[in-house]
Amino acid sequence: MARGDCENAFHAAAAADGIVLVRARVPWINQRGHLGLPEQAAPVLPVLDEIFKTLGGIEPEQAAKKATVLPGDFLHVESGVFIETDEEQHFTSHRLVTLSLYPNDVPLGFDLDGYKRLCETRAHKADRYRASKPAIGFGPDGRQRQRAFNDALRDLVTPLMGHPPLIRVPAPDRDGAAAYAAVRDRLRAAVGL
Repeated sequence: MARGDCENAFHAAAAADGIVLVRARVPWINQRGHLGLPEQAAPVLPVLDEIFKTLGGIEPEQAAKKATVLPGDFLHVESGVFIETDEEQHFTSHRLVTLSLYPNDVPLGFDLDGYKRLCETRAHKADRYRASKPAIGFGPDGRQRQRAFNDALRDLVTPLMGHPPLIRVPAPDRDGAAAYAAVRDRLRAAVGL
């Protein structure tokens, strides 16, 4: 399966069901991460800083990045609902660390315990995906840690920016149509259909 096929299949299934989605691009999710957030996100800065440090983030490198937008998967414009489809590479041991640091009262659009279980059962394989790829702000072999941090950034900041909690859709087997079918009712309710 080629890169983007899972997201494309999810997008097509949603469109066939009457849910119009666009690619998510907002200035407050950018390469600077927690160091590039607007004032509205201040309540989650301490936990994002803790996550960043726990993942071995390198603050001077992160601070030197440009505030270039990090595109996400999808946005339903009318409802303001953001949707992320998570393939295998999102279920690493690093992602489990981030999920374990979430505050108890954080509003989420996905089952936190279910995501933790997916990380626990899939990390043995996911941890090998691009394991040696470097990432500015996370050093050598830092790409997986960077992805885990960016996922946490989206989860924790989205509600503070006036949007409903971000909906995460597990698609570890890269089947976007099946992933849509699994969350169809929840997604339709979230977007007001």
